Amino acid sequence: MRSLRIGSRGSDLALAQSRHIARRILDKTGIEPRIEIIRTQGDRIQDVPLDQMQGKGFFTKELEEALLARKVDLAVHSLKDLPTESPPGLVIAAIAGREDPRDCLLLRPECNDDNAAVLPLGKGVVVGTSALRRKAQLRALRPDLVLVDIRGNVPTRVGKLGEEGGPGAIVIAAAGLHRLGDMLDERLAGLVRVDLDPELFVPAPGQGALAVQTREGDGELGRLLSFLHDGEAAPCVVAERRLLALLEGGCHVPLGAHAVSIEGGLLLRAFFEVDGEARRAQVTAAAPEEAAQEAFRVLSGDAA
Repeated sequence: MRSLRIGSRGSDLALAQSRHIARRILDKTGIEPRIEIIRTQGDRIQDVPLDQMQGKGFFTKELEEALLARKVDLAVHSLKDLPTESPPGLVIAAIAGREDPRDCLLLRPECNDDNAAVLPLGKGVVVGTSALRRKAQLRALRPDLVLVDIRGNVPTRVGKLGEEGGPGAIVIAAAGLHRLGDMLDERLAGLVRVDLDPELFVPAPGQGALAVQTREGDGELGRLLSFLHDGEAAPCVVAERRLLALLEGGCHVPLGAHAVSIEGGLLLRAFFEVDGEARRAQVTAAAPEEAAQEAFRVLSGDAA
């Protein structure tokens, strides 16, 4: 195999993630992949909140179509964007490690209040996020906050904190900030950053992890990419995504799920909003499927 084409969205974060995978492939195999930028529905439509968009795979469908059409050889996704079921003919060849899975608050200094209850935000601060999961947890923790929808890539959302009339705070994935690194230094200057404990503010299923997707049956490529797979992170994100599947969810479901390895298995924490009611689960189990099933029973109200 002399060449590889990686399908990627064109956002700064997606390209940083794809370049990271490309460098790892080059270092390990000597093959220098070429990145092909593919625009997705989520990239094209920026004026509609995610929870109001129809269907699934807003940031992945076009990449998967390019894979099936053999326009690219593999696609790199943020795992939290990827639907729990791959289209026929495609597989996740590797869970390529996991960055910090936490959410974090970014806020203007005048909105900071270290004496406030639960979250260090002044009363009535305007917080920007378009994620149902984040809105639900913010409402549950601090019903006084004013929530507004914001869309756009990571630099765009961070930049809104500096705009006149913009939100006083946003909630954003820590992994995105880490992966963009120096690119955000100027925009982050002067802002307060608060990393949120996953036990308090539960991340999205698969948050921080990268998925490498290939065509099913491409054994040579699968073997070539096997070194990318993180066997420690995989069971955790499998449990989280299995719970998402049980709840038949995607961007339209206010679900947080975060698993960690413990002696003898996994600890899975979850948050779920049902008809305005915030529910939480914390379960331990020996295997991902068992953890997901038990958390599902608790969240759905079926636990004894």
